[in-house]
Parts: sequence; C-alpha cells; structure tokens
Amino acid sequence: MYVHCDVSIESDVKNVVNTTIAKFGKLDIMFSNAGVIGNPFTSIQDIDYNMIKNIFDVNVVGGFFCAKHAARVMIPKKKGVIIFTTSIVATFYSDLVHIYTASKNALLGLTKNVGVELAKYGIRVNSVSPYAISTPLMLNAFKVNKEMADKWFEEGGNLKGVLLSVEDVANGVLYLASDESRYASGLNLILDGGYTTTNVALSEVYKRLFINKTM
Repeated sequence: MYVHCDVSIESDVKNVVNTTIAKFGKLDIMFSNAGVIGNPFTSIQDIDYNMIKNIFDVNVVGGFFCAKHAARVMIPKKKGVIIFTTSIVATFYSDLVHIYTASKNALLGLTKNVGVELAKYGIRVNSVSPYAISTPLMLNAFKVNKEMADKWFEEGGNLKGVLLSVEDVANGVLYLASDESRYASGLNLILDGGYTTTNVALSEVYKRLFINKTM
C-alpha cells in the first residue's frame, strides 16, 4: 500500500500512521529512512540558512515526526520498533557534507534519547549507519556515475572483496525490526566493513616518506 508522505510535513506523517492503523489495526515498525544530502562540497563559509533548513527539515524534523506519531500508537500497545537511517558520518568526520553530517549526528542523538523514554513501554529504538552506496541520491550529489562510484567506494573501503549494497542495509534493518534483536535498543548498527574503526593516514605517510624512499 502506498501513501504519499513528505516527512517534513507533520500532517503527512500523521496521515501515514493513521492510514496504517485504519487498515491493519496496529503499527509494528516505523522505519524513518527519508534523507537528503545537499551540496557535499559546500564550504562552511558559504552555508546559509536555507541550505540548513532544507536538509534539517527532512533529515531531522522528519525523524522527530516519525518518532512522535509512531510512539502515539505504539505506547498503548506497549510494543513496537522505531528505526532511523543515520550514516557513517555520524561516527567519523571529514571536510565534506557539513550540514548532512550535523543532521545525521542529530538523528543519532535522537535515536538514543527517544530509546530511553520509550523503553518503559516496551518500544525499541535503534538506528542503522551505512557506509557509502551508489544510490541515485549519492550519484547525483557527487556528480559521478555508478561505475566510478563503485570503484571509489570499493577502493576507499576497509573490507575488501565486497561492496555494500542496499540489500545489505535492508537486512540490517530487518534484523533490528525483528524479534531476533528483541533486547537491542539504543543501538547504532554500523554497516561499514570496519571503515570507521580505521585510520591509516599516519602509517601511509610513514610508508611514503620513509619506506618507499629507501627501497
């Protein structure tokens, strides 16, 4: 069943939840997945209010509305799962996507705080943070084609021999939504092949400055 929804408009989110209740009688899972990137190359010196508002309205305000209206119908049932899509930029930092990074950090904080409040009702709140994937959103933002992006993400990734796919993320979300994770709440499931646990910059510079010159 499809219901049109702009997550930045509260009445749209409320309508989606109400329509679900009317048809199925309950809401088991709320997956707040909508997100936008904006211009990833914008310098902090060039950012203006409208840029911030456009991204935060979808990524953060939309997340608040999804959590609010999911909680509204889950609390009486004392059961439910709320899941947010954050990003690896909520756990590591660079000189790109400042607004997007700030928005995903806000969403990660929301995940943990709302999880604290709703736990007493038996409602679990978690998030999934994927590494880069060659989705249309990513390709359009960085102005590259899928072949180029796949090569970029594979070479830049930590785990070799595999490229993260949307199906991998879907499987992570399915786990968080299922009873197999029935005691997981406040969890940020990082699907990055260990990317955010590594920083090879120092060793790479050492090799370039010292080892490679002596060979």
